Amino acid sequence: MSSHIVASFDEDLVQIQAKISEMGGVAEEMLSKALESVQNRDAALASEVIDRDKALDAMEMELEEAVVRVIALRQPVANDLRVLIAAMKISSTLERIGDLAKNIAKRAIPLSAARPMRLTTSIARMGRETLAQLSAVLNAHASRDVDTAVQIWNQDYEIDEMYNAIFREVVTYMVEDSRLIGVGAQLMFIAKNLERIGDHTTHISEMVYYIVKGNTLGDDRPKGEPTGVNLVAG
Repeated sequence: MSSHIVASFDEDLVQIQAKISEMGGVAEEMLSKALESVQNRDAALASEVIDRDKALDAMEMELEEAVVRVIALRQPVANDLRVLIAAMKISSTLERIGDLAKNIAKRAIPLSAARPMRLTTSIARMGRETLAQLSAVLNAHASRDVDTAVQIWNQDYEIDEMYNAIFREVVTYMVEDSRLIGVGAQLMFIAKNLERIGDHTTHISEMVYYIVKGNTLGDDRPKGEPTGVNLVAG
């Protein structure tokens, strides 16, 4: 980060970066615990994740107010303005990731009392990959690592393909045994939430690229083949 004549401007930018890092840590923690609550059938841990979402919402509001204040007082240009614009977009993205982690935790509660399904291991594998990509892109943002950001952007199709495979597996299980329809539906929603988190992660990659390069990555991001049914996560 370049030095400014007004030292307090540098302090403002450092504080905003720190807030993004804090939000990223909370989002990672929420997703990790949400996945753990699914894997371990832990309703209490799922409830903890649901409650944690309020803190992430508050952080987003605080960061947005800080960015608006800095823009109004400092009238930044060039790279500084890109950093601030990206900070607002990333904070909004992290808040959405928190919402999706909360939704996963909500699904974990009824699953904790339901008949276990073998597919849970596939969800865990998809969850690990999604969490790893989120962690990597947050590190890329902190270090302004464009190469890693682009790599993650190009890897989103892997999450999409995992979702498509899980979708097909769940449908097969539900057709074979109607008693699994309730559990299968919950797992479908969890997988869709993870797929959406993957999309949000690539958006953070785009913001890292924008900060460093000053332009966008484009609209040709690799995607997996769409499934026959488009689920809306809730």
